Amino acid sequence: MNPIDLLAELFDGEGRAEYLGEAVTQAEHMLQAGALAEAAGAPPHLVAAALLHDIGHFHGAVTGRDLMEGGQDNRHSHTGADWLDAYFGPEVTGPVRLHVAAKRYLCAMEPGYFALLSEASVHTLKVQGGPMSPDQAREFAALPGSRDAVAVRRWDEQAKDPEFATPGFEHFRPLLESLLTHS
Repeated sequence: MNPIDLLAELFDGEGRAEYLGEAVTQAEHMLQAGALAEAAGAPPHLVAAALLHDIGHFHGAVTGRDLMEGGQDNRHSHTGADWLDAYFGPEVTGPVRLHVAAKRYLCAMEPGYFALLSEASVHTLKVQGGPMSPDQAREFAALPGSRDAVAVRRWDEQAKDPEFATPGFEHFRPLLESLLTHS
């Protein structure tokens, strides 16, 4: 199956599920993140990363619901990036892989960022290791793609508004198709 068709099915199927207790579904959250990146004038690879950043909640042994109920990190950033590696290059998958680390980084380095987190994000932050130590933050900042991951993380936190009108998945299809490296 064409990977873009598969993604469309995931958004329309598993994406309709609740999103960690937020007021939007998983798909609405991801579509909002993509739309926010697009509205900010982000380059195509960052729009795609924002759109796909939580695809790992759809795969793996531990789901997003398990993350909220059991206190076990589902490592959705890595699971999602690993799955996307089959179709997209590191400019898309890198920010997906690092978006959880970017939350931990921002909570450690940016006064006031923690206050922006939703209740669910505060809960998952604890499960994901809490704010980074100064050494961890320095290591994160030195990683290739850390700035892109921070940008995706900011859109991620903003993308939880039940009143936000977002385009559907098909709006992003041409952009995603243009970024495919393997199909």
